[in-house]
Amino acid sequence: MNEFYHKFYSQYLQRDFELLVFGHSGKPVIIFPKAGCRYYEMKDRGVINDLACQLEAGTIKIYCPDTIDYESWYNYSIDPESRVRKHILYEQTIMKDVIDFARYELDEENVWLAGFEFGAYHSTNIALKHPDIVSGLFCLGGTYNIKKHIMGFYNEDCYFNNPPDYLPGLTDEWYLNYLKKNNIKICVGSSDSHINENLILSENLREKGINHLFEICDGFGDDFDFYKSKFASYF
Repeated sequence: MNEFYHKFYSQYLQRDFELLVFGHSGKPVIIFPKAGCRYYEMKDRGVINDLACQLEAGTIKIYCPDTIDYESWYNYSIDPESRVRKHILYEQTIMKDVIDFARYELDEENVWLAGFEFGAYHSTNIALKHPDIVSGLFCLGGTYNIKKHIMGFYNEDCYFNNPPDYLPGLTDEWYLNYLKKNNIKICVGSSDSHINENLILSENLREKGINHLFEICDGFGDDFDFYKSKFASYF
């Protein structure tokens, strides 16, 4: 399959940013790595290999961006307000330099987003805020509440980057109508440490009338290999 390495300067982060791309055509899929992992995690851990048939058939093209979680939410050496600001700069990089690049490259209006663990947070947060350009969301073993990373600090930026807070208050029909059309799949293990956050997300979606697949799989906890095989079945 085709594999491309991209390194570019992010005007938002004011430093170089790295990205791996796999495939040649199809629906653009952006997959976020777990917290603290790099853009090559999905390749190294076999996720790309499991999707080789779809990639070679040209039904999907995968974009694997880097993460800066240990410079933002997990960076406890800086104050919480700075963590939030750093995250916003990262999200701007993803929106403008990754998602828009994928849309332009494939001449597609919409993308799919996916992620494991904290990668599911990034994909969900962007999908909920931009449902007009994100038509698919696949989350596995996700964690979605950022309050544990900001130690009591809270402002408007925190609110609009914390799905458990802003999703229940979402009433704008423009957002809801798009979200109700989207393909949303959420999977969590019954012994996963983040199961309650997944239950809350699913309940919030249900209360808004947003159809989605929600799976709790018995006997699996924080098992990357299981989630990897489940993820491949979504395509």
